[in-house]
Amino acid sequence: MPERKSRKDAVRNREAVLKAADALFACRESPEDVTMADVAAAAGVGKGTLFRAFGDRAGLLRALYEARLEPLGEAVESGPPPLGPATPPRDRVLALLDALLCFKLDNRRLALALEAGGASSSPYQPDHYERWHSMLQAVLEQIPGLTDSDFIAHALLAATRADLVEHLAGEQRVPRERMRAQLANLATRVLVSGPGQGAAAEG
Repeated sequence: MPERKSRKDAVRNREAVLKAADALFACRESPEDVTMADVAAAAGVGKGTLFRAFGDRAGLLRALYEARLEPLGEAVESGPPPLGPATPPRDRVLALLDALLCFKLDNRRLALALEAGGASSSPYQPDHYERWHSMLQAVLEQIPGLTDSDFIAHALLAATRADLVEHLAGEQRVPRERMRAQLANLATRVLVSGPGQGAAAEG
């Protein structure tokens, strides 16, 4: 019984921490303004509990990011159209990129904090990047005549990087719908430029 209670407490504390962190990142001007002490205080837990559960600030950011991304990941892997497997590959690529861009726009501060930080200086090593690259590459490989799916997946994901999204939406004030249309136009041009695709498009 004590062990079960301990597990329940751990789950409850984790949920409280993620909820508190979510609220703090939503209301602070800069991601760097949110400290582990702030999150612990808002969640009503000790800093030791926070560090035991998430390891460090980067671990907390990853957990919060993954919690927000989970519904999108499930939709891509097994959901209905336009993200799910029943959608034609080209349409699915466009839907996946659009969904990811919208996610970044809706979670600008959190995405920027996660992609700018972490133990590695490379933006390509974190698990969340590898997950989306693998998912996009798998769909690209289903498009007949398209080669270099590994590189194309990297190139298309670069257009959804959090720092670029922040620059366009935050500094240049590019409207959301315009950004979505620009990304769709870029992806469409890439997808019709593979071997044999340009001729098919012209015919």
